[in-house]
Amino acid sequence: MDPKAPNAQLRSTPQFALYQRENFWKPNTGEVPLFNTEPGKLEELAKEKLTQGGWYYASSNAGQSYTHLANRQAFFRHRIIPRQLVDTNTRDSATTIFGHKVAAPIGFAPIGINKIYHPAGELPVARVAHELNLPYTLSTAGSSSIEAVAAANGSGPRFYQLYMPHDDALTTSLLTRAFENGFDACILTTDTWQLGWRHDDVATGNYAFYRGIGADLGLSDPVFQRMLQNEGIDPVKEPERAGALWIDNVWHGRAWSWDKIPWLIRTWKRISSGRPFCIKGIQSVADARKAVELGVDGIVVSNHAGRQVDGAIASLDALENIVAAVGERIYIMYDSGIRGASDVLKALALGARFVWVGRLWVWGLSIMGEVGVRHVMRSLLAEFDILMNVGGFQNVEQMREKGVLAFETIAG
Repeated sequence: MDPKAPNAQLRSTPQFALYQRENFWKPNTGEVPLFNTEPGKLEELAKEKLTQGGWYYASSNAGQSYTHLANRQAFFRHRIIPRQLVDTNTRDSATTIFGHKVAAPIGFAPIGINKIYHPAGELPVARVAHELNLPYTLSTAGSSSIEAVAAANGSGPRFYQLYMPHDDALTTSLLTRAFENGFDACILTTDTWQLGWRHDDVATGNYAFYRGIGADLGLSDPVFQRMLQNEGIDPVKEPERAGALWIDNVWHGRAWSWDKIPWLIRTWKRISSGRPFCIKGIQSVADARKAVELGVDGIVVSNHAGRQVDGAIASLDALENIVAAVGERIYIMYDSGIRGASDVLKALALGARFVWVGRLWVWGLSIMGEVGVRHVMRSLLAEFDILMNVGGFQNVEQMREKGVLAFETIAG
């Protein structure tokens, strides 16, 4: 890409496509690109770098991985129809989400216990998100404290993903800490009252929380600290018991119902002075309509990347149904199975306003820490920018217009 192309003066975001040129030029200066970001090769390299436990937790899906397969097949069935002779010199990848202007309709999905992928945990991921001006979402199952992640993320846009504890005081404390540290949207995940049956993890007893890893949000919380004291648990001497108490209060078999959502919305709105409340895990039209009815601000159409219910509907197929039913009444986001820029475009073309990416940056973190996360996400942004250029899209809204996709039926 010509660095002097007119696009440089006509956009509000960096020329992400220049990252391609940067990598092409490296052999001239005795350098080589960091590593291959083709999803399959990226995954293979991450497997080489990770411990068995880290690899299993990152890669395992529910049951026989049929939902994971369905996610990828759904993307395959939809095909982009490129437009020609469009003045993409004027293109711009920027969009807005919950009042934040961000560099692209791509965000860092909430993923827990990052310390099993890299010793620095969530902190390098949060730093890269700030650097690239992409939203970062911290998981309740994170392995770094709310305060530490906020400091790493600086002034970047950031949201808090809630696994709602069974104790209201603990929920309120977590939400208060999140908002006071700049996490200004709450995203409740509703598909993980306990982990799905993931064969490799079960077969190896692979559960970091029970090894004393991943309870950092709890260990740094005053309400949970009192719970530890009441149980007579010293988290320094008994990290396994402390980790179990934390995660057993967040997941593990006890479910919430729609009846609890009004309380949670009121609580978050009071704490945050009215900032957005969203639900992640919606897959049915009925649930999407219920969310609208209760005043939820946004939903993430997601099947947890195939990690919870085996044989479930592909998230992309669920997205189409949900957008048709409530697309004009609620902010709809997408998650599950994203492996490249064309997947992002397809989700946008089917009605999503924003797309969350998870496993790609986890592989980058596993391979090379902060440098790896940066390389993976800059590569994805470059691919997205180039796709806009060669596909004939001047802005994100054009990707959501009718006629962008064709649908191909896979022969039985």
